[in-house]
Amino acid sequence: MTRSMTAFARAENGAAVWEIRSVNHRYLDVSFRMQENLRHLESTLRNAFKTSVQRGKLECVLKIKSETLNTSLSVNKDLIKQLTSAIEQVGELSGLKDKGDLLSLMRWPDVLTPVEDTDNLTTDIQKAFDEALSQLVDMREREGAELSALIATRLADAESTINELRDTAPTVALAQQERLKKRLDDLDIEVDPGRLEQELVIQTQKLDVMEELDRLDTHIAEVRRSLDSIEPVGRRLDFLMQELNREANTLSSKAQSSETTLHAVDLKVLIEQMREQVQNIE
Repeated sequence: MTRSMTAFARAENGAAVWEIRSVNHRYLDVSFRMQENLRHLESTLRNAFKTSVQRGKLECVLKIKSETLNTSLSVNKDLIKQLTSAIEQVGELSGLKDKGDLLSLMRWPDVLTPVEDTDNLTTDIQKAFDEALSQLVDMREREGAELSALIATRLADAESTINELRDTAPTVALAQQERLKKRLDDLDIEVDPGRLEQELVIQTQKLDVMEELDRLDTHIAEVRRSLDSIEPVGRRLDFLMQELNREANTLSSKAQSSETTLHAVDLKVLIEQMREQVQNIE
């Protein structure tokens, strides 16, 4: 199935919210933006892409909804004892009686530490990530199907142009032979019939585009076969677009009539349009 490399997905579960953005890239490039204390989950999450995504630049952003977390406070008893002892010593040395209040003591860094329910949070993160990844793959498949349809339409147009070129090719060759004979007649030059026939054969071979047209047909058939493949075909399609363009350029260089030139230009335009679409295919 043809898949696009451009997609966006968002999913949330409990306290975890995942957003995954995907754009076209030559290889698979995955980056994560998440809290440092959750970085230990990255390796497991990264492995999930190996079976579902082959190419693309992906940015995965994790957001934690703190208001939904089951959080308790941990009291640092050792630190409180140290602070209390320090306050008493300062009071004795200074002679001051004001020892502050409990709220001031509680505001001291690291006296109170939030303790999150990490087991439930990890579960929320994994479930939200699985859902976001599933959405991403579905969107890539939907957009891939649309790209495949667009390419198929242009393939049909290219085939129509190739068929018209094939129909007119013999006429173009005959017209060129007639022009050559007329030029010789106008110049009133006596030419050996055998030599003339040989020259006409050479000119006909130079103008013969049937081989290029046959190769174009072969490449188009291979593009269609690739679009129906269940494997990632982006790189293969990109190569086929290069081959199609190469044959179209050869065809254009052999053109000896305005009609052939226009058909060759139309063909190159269609190939370029397909190439642009192929850049987004996985």
